[in-house]
Amino acid sequence: MTEKYWKDFILELTESMRQRILQFFGRPDSRSISGKSIGGDSTFFIDDISETFLSRYLEDRNLDIAYYSEDKGLVKYGSPEKLLIVDPIDGTRAAAAGLESSCISIALSSFAENPRIKDLELGCVQEIKSGRIFIAEKDRGAGIIYKGKAYPPSLSKNTDISSLFWSVGLRGRPVVPIIEILEELIDNSNFNGSVFYLGSASFSITRVVSGQLDCYIDIGHRLVSEFPVLEKNYTKVGQGSIINNYPYDIAAGYIILRESGGFITDASGNSLEERPLMGIGRDFQLSIVASSNEELHSILLMMIDRGFNKLEDNLGRY
Repeated sequence: MTEKYWKDFILELTESMRQRILQFFGRPDSRSISGKSIGGDSTFFIDDISETFLSRYLEDRNLDIAYYSEDKGLVKYGSPEKLLIVDPIDGTRAAAAGLESSCISIALSSFAENPRIKDLELGCVQEIKSGRIFIAEKDRGAGIIYKGKAYPPSLSKNTDISSLFWSVGLRGRPVVPIIEILEELIDNSNFNGSVFYLGSASFSITRVVSGQLDCYIDIGHRLVSEFPVLEKNYTKVGQGSIINNYPYDIAAGYIILRESGGFITDASGNSLEERPLMGIGRDFQLSIVASSNEELHSILLMMIDRGFNKLEDNLGRY
């Protein structure tokens, strides 16, 4: 099947999922919790709706395909040729509340036993409330589709921290050490700029693509990896689990931002290209710094390093 086929297929799938999710968008019963995902996060009723729709949609197509999602892990149909990395709702809490910062995130690669982020061929993120689509194909660039019209990415050229507009990942992590590490960045940007917690990696990364934000930062995995003493804080906030981003949270956003000309690494500045697309557990979790330009990315990594050094000096309080 051609690249165009898969692009059209994924666009149809995301819109079909969106129409199903909108029936439950913002409804009070969508907030009810039905269990935990394989990654340790809470599963809400609206998550169950989207996951059930996804599996039935793919079953009905009778394709040789596989998908990997937060709640189901790896599911195969026939002899898979392609693999979908799917977060049916990235920003579940926002969707349950009827807020804008919730997306459907789908990325595509060829099926393999151990695919890597570098193997991504296509990424698609669709906002559930507005329907706006961000899509990219490897080595072919990225674009934005809204109400039938196509728009190019519009990345910020800002490198001034004092006017920075950015979002931070906090869900399921202990907030005090994260704020201590990012204190310099927050204090320098929260008057002429602003820091947001949006609750969705896909939404945050695509805000960098649209030019609404300059960057997105989630230091959670680096934090608990460098300071294991904080595990007890993580499991307390995560109700028994250590919660951080997984590849399914960022896969589609990753290729969209890269193809738009942005920069994305882990919070130490390391490439994510060789990281596995599938897997559960600490070894598969990711920290993220996603920036609109290279100079800003370098400044952010330097400031994050300073914050980690400061926390190390004060670690006794934890």
